[in-house]
Amino acid sequence: MTRFVSGEGCTIADGATIDHGEFDEPTRVGADATIRAGSIVYGDVTIGDGFTTGHDVLIREGTTIGDDVLVGTKTVVDGETTIGSHVSLQTNVYVPTETTIGDNVFVGPGAVMTNDEYPVRTEVDLEGPTLEDGASVGANATILPGVTVGKNAFVAAGAVVVEDVPADSLAVGAPARTKPLPAPLEGPNQLE
Repeated sequence: MTRFVSGEGCTIADGATIDHGEFDEPTRVGADATIRAGSIVYGDVTIGDGFTTGHDVLIREGTTIGDDVLVGTKTVVDGETTIGSHVSLQTNVYVPTETTIGDNVFVGPGAVMTNDEYPVRTEVDLEGPTLEDGASVGANATILPGVTVGKNAFVAAGAVVVEDVPADSLAVGAPARTKPLPAPLEGPNQLE
């Protein structure tokens, strides 16, 4: 039995699963959403207007997503995550539990965020990263648990971010080093 609630103008492809699992709260999808085949959205998820997925996307329970968000093909958003508005998560991005993503954020293809400082070695509280408003993360970058990428900061492709990135700065390398933001990268993302 389908319990999800959707706004007007939504297109949900055959082969997409909405409100998966047994949860107290149904999935709520705003107006003008496009959810493509193979995508699975669990119960207890709230999504704003203008949402779009690629194919084979997974969005777990307890996630809140703002307006005008793109979640690219084969991207995974684990539960208990908050994503703002005007966000673009490109193909094959991994967003772990307990992550916070602000508004107007871009995350390039194959980027990975982590939330477990010592995987399978010791018991710790999970702590996902925080991407503040206007942050950009390049392709195949890795962001470790608890790291904050500051407002309008830019993480270069392939960077391994092990410590906070200040606002309006550039993180490059493995491990990433912080540098001043070059002039061509200054200012907000053009996602709106």
